[in-house]
Amino acid sequence: MLTTIDCLPCFLRQAVIALKQRPAPKEVQTKIMKEIIAIMQEADLEKPPAYTTTFIHREIRNGLGEDPFSHVKTSYNELAMGLYPELKEKIRRNSDPLRTAARVAIAGNVIDFGIFTTIDMEGSLNRSLEAKIAVDDFACFRESLGSAKSVLYLLDNAGEIAFDRLLIEEILLFNSNICAVVKGSPVLNDATMKDAQQIGLTDVCRIIDNGSDAVGTIFEWTSPEFQEEFNKSDLIVSKGQGNFETLTGTTKETYFLFQSKCDVVSKELGLSPGSMLLKKS
Repeated sequence: MLTTIDCLPCFLRQAVIALKQRPAPKEVQTKIMKEIIAIMQEADLEKPPAYTTTFIHREIRNGLGEDPFSHVKTSYNELAMGLYPELKEKIRRNSDPLRTAARVAIAGNVIDFGIFTTIDMEGSLNRSLEAKIAVDDFACFRESLGSAKSVLYLLDNAGEIAFDRLLIEEILLFNSNICAVVKGSPVLNDATMKDAQQIGLTDVCRIIDNGSDAVGTIFEWTSPEFQEEFNKSDLIVSKGQGNFETLTGTTKETYFLFQSKCDVVSKELGLSPGSMLLKKS
């Protein structure tokens, strides 16, 4: 995906959302916003939006001297794990547990503080569970899980990873060789190792970090260890819009699970905003 002029006001809006997470003096906020405008002036429109967004959020963390989303991530991990037992039982009772778990994981992708200021997690989740999946390659997904020797699961947001845990637990019944990937350091409300530990995912499967603070998966900015893991994996499960932006066009067999939350991505897909996808690369 390429950056369009429609992305530019969204960059500013994301910056404002991040700055409102932590109180800071007006002069600090003003300085950060001026730096962000300078970053936007140098934005490479031939790259995915995630490149510019990464530079912007590095500037915000540096300017504030902390991760503005740390408290939000902890809170939403707790909220999501409060829903975990009920969802686990719903999946267990369903005639097709894997499909239900995949739907739960996609529904959980609504937890995105890079785009939304507040989220009714339970209400959004319930609405999403009833919605149609606009691009549904689930039959191929099930078949691929059965034939793949190894699966690499690219996680997205904190909170959401509690629902990814539910899907990973079902995938383990098809394929025991699964590794989940978190970010190497904070960016937005993306999951790090700390979040994986908080929701107990480290007890479910092997976890690595990608050595990067980039939005999505910008391959050249990731660690050699992650790149080796990515290249040797038979199947990639990619969560979230940022990963879709940065991995579209990959030659690896990849399934993108996410909700299309912005007009630019929705237009690229030919879908309405809010559409749910389980899309094969």
